[in-house]
Amino acid sequence: MSVSLTGKDITIINDRIFKDFPDADVVTLEFPNNIVEAKTGKNGNSMYAYNSSGLTVNVKLRILIASPDDKYLNSELNRYVNDPAAYTLMVGEFTKRAGDGAGNVTNNTYKLDGGIIQKVPPAKDNANGDTEQSVAEYLIIFTNVSRSL
Repeated sequence: MSVSLTGKDITIINDRIFKDFPDADVVTLEFPNNIVEAKTGKNGNSMYAYNSSGLTVNVKLRILIASPDDKYLNSELNRYVNDPAAYTLMVGEFTKRAGDGAGNVTNNTYKLDGGIIQKVPPAKDNANGDTEQSVAEYLIIFTNVSRSL
């Protein structure tokens, strides 16, 4: 029997451990490109080509508005906008911790490199108590990722 107990995941950007998360999906890593392309040709011959853009990852961070983490990411965004050529790209790490039910923990770690915030976080005002108005959603693209277990 296999089990996976998860919890106490860790998100780090530029050596900063993020903690100011709201509810639901607080960190999402999405890989928009395939790591390999394949095509079958004449007589069933197959061709495979490595696609280096498959190492690109889109990271969505949901952060509490006006929290220290929000202020940090906003300052990163402003540093880029103020002088794009002089900007230092972000590095990061996301670790999903998984236990086996016998006290052993495996770290599923994604190392992220070449990061930059893609968009200004959206905002809204809601008179019906929608708690999403207290969340800043940052979209960060990292151009290189590696995964280890």
